[in-house]
Amino acid sequence: MTFNFLVAPDFPPDRFSGWYMFNTLLQRRSSIGIHLLMPADRSEQEQMLAEKEVDLVYANPFDASALVREHGYRAFARPVDCSDEMVIATAADSPLSGVEALKPGASIALTGNTDVKLIGLRLLEPADLTEADIDWQVADSYQAVARQVLSGQVDAGFFLADAFHSFSRLTLSRMKVLVESQLRDITHVLLSHPRIDEHLPILRETVLGIRGEDDAGAAEVLEALGFRQGFEQMEAEDVEFMIDLMDTLLD
Repeated sequence: MTFNFLVAPDFPPDRFSGWYMFNTLLQRRSSIGIHLLMPADRSEQEQMLAEKEVDLVYANPFDASALVREHGYRAFARPVDCSDEMVIATAADSPLSGVEALKPGASIALTGNTDVKLIGLRLLEPADLTEADIDWQVADSYQAVARQVLSGQVDAGFFLADAFHSFSRLTLSRMKVLVESQLRDITHVLLSHPRIDEHLPILRETVLGIRGEDDAGAAEVLEALGFRQGFEQMEAEDVEFMIDLMDTLLD
């Protein structure tokens, strides 16, 4: 038996190989066959979830809420100290000095990452802007968002903080941060479907056992993923608290 493992397509490009390394290590240490699914964008992710039996998902907080409440998935782990913060940034030479300088009709580039958009809308509250006040420009990736910002096509961009801070030094030098969130309690999570419940204990034990201390192989994988402290167990109450936070952002 081989399980399907889908990874949300909202990580920086330099983490791509890390997921293959992680999947290889997870298979070797759990003795379970796992097929990695790497959708190119949110549309392909939704298609895979609809058409395939996806047993494991590394999901962003917004998708995790739906997968848990509507499809019965259970969260069992999350990266340690890797909260999903977001950045609103503009070009370095922009006259904007803060989000409060954005006016109705302002153009903002973003990806299809819904949780980033929800957090960003909260951060726009000092400007008294609602979703309807913004001219949204949807891009395929955070790199594409950055290109729109740097070319002056938009006034600002919404970025997952991890993706933003992974840009090259040159790209970062040409941009300035208007605001960065500090929510702390919203994270990507590892989910499992109930149909693989009998295998969950060994999968969870394996994931939590991938630690960098005195384990060069694990340390290399975690470094490639950007999860230097590994994973921690996630309890049902932790998941419900995060989902409640996402609901608050939706209100």
